[in-house]
Amino acid sequence: MAALWIIRPGRISMVYNKLTPQQEHVIVDKGTESPFTGEYLNNKQEGTYVCKRCGAGLYKSSDKFDSHCGWPSFDDEIAGMVKRIPDADGTRTEIVCAACDAHLGHVFIGEGFTKKNVRHCVNSVSLSFIPAVKQNKKAYFAGGCFWGVEYWFEKADGVTAVSSGYMGGHVSRPTYQQVCDGTSGHAEAVEVQYDPEKISYEELAKLFFEIHDPTQQDGQGPDIGQQYRSAIFYADGEQKETADRLIKQLGKNGLHITTSVEPAADFWPAEEYHQNYYAKNGRQPYCHVRTKRF
Repeated sequence: MAALWIIRPGRISMVYNKLTPQQEHVIVDKGTESPFTGEYLNNKQEGTYVCKRCGAGLYKSSDKFDSHCGWPSFDDEIAGMVKRIPDADGTRTEIVCAACDAHLGHVFIGEGFTKKNVRHCVNSVSLSFIPAVKQNKKAYFAGGCFWGVEYWFEKADGVTAVSSGYMGGHVSRPTYQQVCDGTSGHAEAVEVQYDPEKISYEELAKLFFEIHDPTQQDGQGPDIGQQYRSAIFYADGEQKETADRLIKQLGKNGLHITTSVEPAADFWPAEEYHQNYYAKNGRQPYCHVRTKRF
């Protein structure tokens, strides 16, 4: 929790977060926690370390390193947020929060731990940690009727959301009727949002090739037409490389793959009644059956 600023006529004051006796001893009385006991000593999560007393951002996780000294160590601070104060005896340099003067620890120069040659030795009790917000990634696939493609991707662990829609055409905001008539040039496609820490793009692409017939041209089972074509719409170079590599691998296995690999364009969500179609209707895909190909 960040501290609160209280504005009164003629003055501004800060109301700090409430501290425990141990935190008070370190932050206010400039004490030191015991080595190898701090909460954040071995923390390797991505995020930001902030001042325990006022909530100001102090350090980024990317600047944290293991110095084996017993306290969290950083070789850089967020610009302007840590103040250095020489100790009275001149032997060490104290570091404090630039926003509220909370005692953090000491800084040392010239030890050679990292290229920056700096070590901020910080007490865990002087800090709070805010984890980085995970960013889901997106992938786009077309493999026949989007109902069945959506069904299979929704079952994959690590997939957080799947939407049915249209991609690869030349008409803005196409309707289902326009897509079915073949006048818009779109394919029925799905937008897959996924957590890359739980499932990779390659795993998604392999699943795609196994839940439809990538050898059928402009159709899937009884659904015939360019709107039912097989296509991968890549969002970046890494996705394209993966798609091309898997297609070559399947070709070496004797399959003539018709799947096109195209840059991702505008994804237009389909009408609401198409979303989660099989889940809503309690049915199973009629032309999407998973077949092991890898």
